[in-house]
Amino acid sequence: MSSYIIEGGHKLEGTVKISGSKNAALPILAATVLNVGKTTLYNVPNIQDTQMMFKILETLGGKVEKKNNKIIIDTSKINKFEIPEELMHKMRSSVILAGALLGRYKKAIFSYPGGCDIGSRPIDLHLRSFEKLGINVVQNYGNIICDAEKIKGEKIDLDFPSVGATENIILASIYAEGVTQITNAAMEPEIVDLAKCLNKMGAKITGAGTNVIKIIGVQKLKDTGYKVMQDRIEAGTLLCAGAITGGNICLNYKNANHITPILNKLEEAGCNIKVEKNRIYMQAPKKLKAVDIKTMPYPGFPTDMQSIFASILTTAKGTSVIVENIFENRYRYTAELNKMGAKITTEGKTAVIKGVRKLSGATVKSTDLRGGASMILAGLCAKGMTTVTNIEYILRGYENLDKKLNELGAKISIQKE
Repeated sequence: MSSYIIEGGHKLEGTVKISGSKNAALPILAATVLNVGKTTLYNVPNIQDTQMMFKILETLGGKVEKKNNKIIIDTSKINKFEIPEELMHKMRSSVILAGALLGRYKKAIFSYPGGCDIGSRPIDLHLRSFEKLGINVVQNYGNIICDAEKIKGEKIDLDFPSVGATENIILASIYAEGVTQITNAAMEPEIVDLAKCLNKMGAKITGAGTNVIKIIGVQKLKDTGYKVMQDRIEAGTLLCAGAITGGNICLNYKNANHITPILNKLEEAGCNIKVEKNRIYMQAPKKLKAVDIKTMPYPGFPTDMQSIFASILTTAKGTSVIVENIFENRYRYTAELNKMGAKITTEGKTAVIKGVRKLSGATVKSTDLRGGASMILAGLCAKGMTTVTNIEYILRGYENLDKKLNELGAKISIQKE
C-alpha cells in the first residue's frame, strides 16, 4: 500500500500536458481483439487499468509489445474466450472485452466486473442487448456464459445512455449480419474515439457522438495505427487543482469542446478561462464562489468530475449544492473531506457544501478513483500536511499525477509502505 504526502499552501503555476484518455484507451484495447492481426496504438496512458487490460489480452493469447510511445498488440493467436475471474474483479472496464470476444468468436465467458465501489452499476443493459443480437446469455453461479450461432443486426433501444453498454453493442456488432442500430446511445467523446479507431480498421460505424449509432456488419478488419484522444477528466482535474490553489495554469489540450460544462462551472466560480486551438488558460481568483452542479450523461456535467469539483467548493464563498444523477454511492469521499474541516452534508442524491475559510491537513483514505483525486486537491490548499492513503485507486486512472502537480509547483510525493 502507498500514500500521497502533500504539503499544502502552494499556488500552482505553469504549463502541463494532458495524457491519453483512460476511458477511450480501454475500449480501444478491447477492440484490438476483433482485428486478427496487429494494431499499433499511440498515446495509451501508462496507468494500472491499461496494464491490467494488457494482462488480460496476454492471458487470452495476445502479445503486447511496448516501444517508446507506442503499443503494438498482436491478437492473431488469441485462442481463448474466457476472461479470468480474478482479473475481471480488479477492473470494471474489463466487461467490454465480452463484446469484442463475442464479435470474434460468438462466445464469451466472464464474471461480474469489479472496480470502484461508486454504485451498483448493473450490466443488465449489456446482457439484454446481447440477447437482442441473437446471443444466448446464461448466468450460472456468478459466471455469465454467452454464445451464438450467428449474431444478427437488430434495433436496440437503451433504457439509459450507458457508455459501457453502447461500447459492448458496437464491439459485438462489427461482424454481425446486417445492420445494428442503437437508439438512446451514449454520446461521450470516448465513444467517438472507439468508432474512429474501428472505422480505421475497416468497420462501418456512423452516428457516433449522437444518440443514434448504426453499425453495418463487415467481413474482416485490417491492421492499423491509431492515436488515443486526450483525457478530458484529467484535464478537468488539473484545472480544478489550479483553481483550488488560486493558481494560474495552462493545459496543452486540444479538445476544449469536450469539457465545456467544466469550463462553464469554473467561470461561474470566478475563474478566468481563455481557450486557444491547443491550449486552455485558467486564472483563478483569490476566493472561489459557490456554484450548483447536476451530473448528467454527456454533454452534461460529467459524474467523474463531481467529487473533484466538490473539493474546490469546500473553501468557496457561500453554499453549493450538488445533485448526483448517475451513481448512487458517489458521496463516500465526503466523510474524508470533512475530516479536513470541510462542511459537507449528504442526503440521497444531494450534497450541500458550506464553504469554509481554510481546510486543515489530515490523514484521509481514498474511497475510489475520483474521490481519491478530490482528496489530493483538498490537500493542495490545506494548511499543513495531508496524507492520502489507499492510492491504488488513484493510480488506476491518472498517469504521473504527482509529477504533473510538482511541475506546476505543488509539493507531493509517494510514500511506499
